[in-house]
Amino acid sequence: MNSLHQPDELEAVCTAIQSIVHRLGSTTQDVKDDPIIKVAEPKDVPYLRKIGTPGAAHSIDQVLDEAFAAFDHRMRVNHPRFMGFIPSPTSPIAWLGDIVASAFNALGASKLQASGPVVIEKTLIEWLASQVGFPSPAGGICVSGGSMANLMGIVLARDRFVPHGESHKGVVYLSDQTHYSVAKALRLLGFDKKQIRHLPADGSFRFDSSLLEQTIRDDREAGLVPFLVVGTCGTTNTGAIDPLEQLSEICKREQLWLHVDGAYGASATLSTTRHQEVDGLKYADSMSWDAHKWLFQTYSCGLLLVKDKSNLVRSFANEGDYLRDGVAIEDEDIPNFWNYSMELTRPASRAMKLWFTLRVIGVERLGKMIDHGFDLAERAEEELRKLNDWEIVSSASLGVVTFRYARKGLTEDELEVINTGVSKSLISSNMAGILTTKVRGKVALRICALSPQLALDDMSEIIREADALAKRGTQNGNGVNGVSH
Repeated sequence: MNSLHQPDELEAVCTAIQSIVHRLGSTTQDVKDDPIIKVAEPKDVPYLRKIGTPGAAHSIDQVLDEAFAAFDHRMRVNHPRFMGFIPSPTSPIAWLGDIVASAFNALGASKLQASGPVVIEKTLIEWLASQVGFPSPAGGICVSGGSMANLMGIVLARDRFVPHGESHKGVVYLSDQTHYSVAKALRLLGFDKKQIRHLPADGSFRFDSSLLEQTIRDDREAGLVPFLVVGTCGTTNTGAIDPLEQLSEICKREQLWLHVDGAYGASATLSTTRHQEVDGLKYADSMSWDAHKWLFQTYSCGLLLVKDKSNLVRSFANEGDYLRDGVAIEDEDIPNFWNYSMELTRPASRAMKLWFTLRVIGVERLGKMIDHGFDLAERAEEELRKLNDWEIVSSASLGVVTFRYARKGLTEDELEVINTGVSKSLISSNMAGILTTKVRGKVALRICALSPQLALDDMSEIIREADALAKRGTQNGNGVNGVSH
């Protein structure tokens, strides 16, 4: 059979790339005048379904236009005024690095498959581990994101401290502020809900270590096998940092593994002025870290760091006859990462685009970009404290602050309507992409201020507008349907 190769296709692709790069840059990076959030409406769905159905061949130009039309309906996390979720805006340098890495399409699983990128990833991981405070023989691996890193951290803990055949006795200790991905991972690994202890956080939304030690001892006396404590460096809801040193001391005394979910907060390690706030990360046995959250990377770019990398090999190394040629040439300097991870198919682009970004913009500039997130959240809190009728639910921490309009004399239902309305109005007017959350049962507004492109004065303007909207809502009906959407 003759080859199905189409010799003109590559030329057509190269031509399309040359014509599309500027369009992509302006459409995905320069979005300050675009709607912050654009959700497909019912009238848009028929067209999207039509183009979503494969069929006959179409020209590259036509399908590019269709792709742009589909992506137009999205949350623009690159918008300077988007602060609804934690993923930070993407650096244009990371975007370029992703393009380059994707073009090579290297499989970063072994020395045989991508020895150059594997060395880069190993070196980068070791450098990041050293910044956290992990001594040699620390190591780790790039993964899809925090959910995968947390799952793998649980596996490491189980394999280290739970005797074979006794997983049904294992017990894990979480705060009620721990990210839901941890409970999901435990379920996927076969742990029942009754094996998970959700301990109440303290008044600052931090893991209350005073409850932990006695709970562990009670479980041991009941014949169970405590094996893991999960702390958090930057809780999703409030940015709180758990008392990691205290948790570590308890884990050492009780012989438990300490995994820290640092998905977004760990990036403060590279801050030029605030790195000491996350100094407790060095006490973890393993930790997750998402570069696509506060290191300004494209999706996906997660990390799992481990204080002793031999634990990765113990849990994830395996054999396959078809891997023998790769096994034969492995060495310490260029490892086979398939022995470090659940994934065999793993793109080298995760590490390469992060490396590319750090090499181009430098660690100092990146650190200042992270610093700015702290400053923005603190400016928001400062402005709110000047106003009447506003409550700071959780003070600014790691670029996150939660707050609510809480005028006396209004019911909780009325306050919920007002705060939800403020969010919707800020979004519909394109003033700011601020979403709501619930903190201890009450609806609040949450700012995740991670954009280096937003000025401090812009944040002040946003808070003033939120105040005006809330007061207008109160005047127009005591908080019920009082804010125009």
